[in-house]
Amino acid sequence: MAVTSSQQGRPSVREVASAPIPTPYGEFDARAFQTPSGHVHLALVLGAIGDGGSVLTRLHSECLTGDALGSLRCDCGVQLRSAMRTVAAEGRGVVLYLDGHEGRGIGLIDKLRAYVEQDAGADTVDANLQLGLDADLRNYDDAAAVLRALGVQSVRLLSNNPGKADGLQRNGVAVQSMRPLGTAAHRRNRAYLETKQARLGHQQPAGKSLEELSAAPVDVGRLLGPQRPRADRPNIVLKYAQTIDGRIATRTGDARWISGEPERRVAHAMRAGCDAVLVGARTMLQDDPQLTVRMVPGASPLRVVLDSTLRTPLTAKVLSDDAATLILCRPDADPARRRALASTGVMVREVAGGPEGLRIEEVLRLLRSLGVAALLVEGGGRVITSMLQAGVVDRVVVSMSPTIIGAGVDAVGPLGISRVSEGIRLANRAVYLAGDDVLLSFDVENGPRSRADSSAGGESGTESP
Repeated sequence: MAVTSSQQGRPSVREVASAPIPTPYGEFDARAFQTPSGHVHLALVLGAIGDGGSVLTRLHSECLTGDALGSLRCDCGVQLRSAMRTVAAEGRGVVLYLDGHEGRGIGLIDKLRAYVEQDAGADTVDANLQLGLDADLRNYDDAAAVLRALGVQSVRLLSNNPGKADGLQRNGVAVQSMRPLGTAAHRRNRAYLETKQARLGHQQPAGKSLEELSAAPVDVGRLLGPQRPRADRPNIVLKYAQTIDGRIATRTGDARWISGEPERRVAHAMRAGCDAVLVGARTMLQDDPQLTVRMVPGASPLRVVLDSTLRTPLTAKVLSDDAATLILCRPDADPARRRALASTGVMVREVAGGPEGLRIEEVLRLLRSLGVAALLVEGGGRVITSMLQAGVVDRVVVSMSPTIIGAGVDAVGPLGISRVSEGIRLANRAVYLAGDDVLLSFDVENGPRSRADSSAGGESGTESP
């Protein structure tokens, strides 16, 4: 039976269809409500509404680019998934997907036009204004009507936007509390998030600043530093974890776990802030890393594996989920292996080979052509050494663990440096604590004389969970 909701002076909605929807977060009851204007809002309901009191609720504004396409210009897709996961964890709640809210109500076409204005220097508010549009055209009358039709009387709202709470309360739905949803900022949406906070009044979890949104215990934005990609290569941050005696793995290659959980959360937040994360083949074979951002709310970057001879097994974790993966190999790599890997949905691309693997300059040129502007390099030893040897690293972040293991795998191998004065100089030191680990970050002030044959392919493992 169709459920309707209408009150004098308030919009009416009519339930027109429902069906169970299984998701990675559990099975929701999807209930579609139509408004007189023609908009259809989708309520994802989990558990029994009961007396309708204190229902955990998310009002999610439609965002095709963020929700469906994974755009990094905004945090919408991350917030939608985070809300569904949070409601599922509680076992009772509503995620209401609001039709007609694209681009804060200006629609898809004008949102794309606003993106052009943003690329020319306007923030997300001024971009709308320059098009002759309001900064925010949304209202939440329909949202309140749908919640009333569901029997919801009061909510605990999952939102950073106080305007949503105001809209519900004006329409008779009590808001008991607001629970902001944090997002690990990406280089492409940091300014957008800052503008929403500064100009639209959006809140942050527990009063935290944007720098702490990642749920990481340190300022990840400062760790990554200013990101200035060049035309021929991305901005490169080199990050690795080592013991206090300078080892990234034992003699057998074991590296789990050199650092503690707080430090690994930092590493995941750093991934969320970059376009791609890169490791070598031996790290992939030894550690079988997933290279996602499981420990923080954010978008997983492109995963890049330098695998000159295509040793990546079809069971590798970098092939096991829907995060994008790029495997780079030599032109003479086994065609059958290439076809097998490509059949899993990963990208496989050829790069010119060097004496010991792949030519670093060609790797970086290819990544830049694919739109990678910010690259996080996590190891292992030969990749780290090759990047430093080629003089392409912009920033170094080293995590020091209070552990001594004696003989093991060094983070950096020979660089062809015979005098201290020729060494790579680091500047602008910053020191952070992450649990028991100490993180040191530096800008690279200068590099060694670049070698034309700088290359990397297979290398020693390092911690990359």
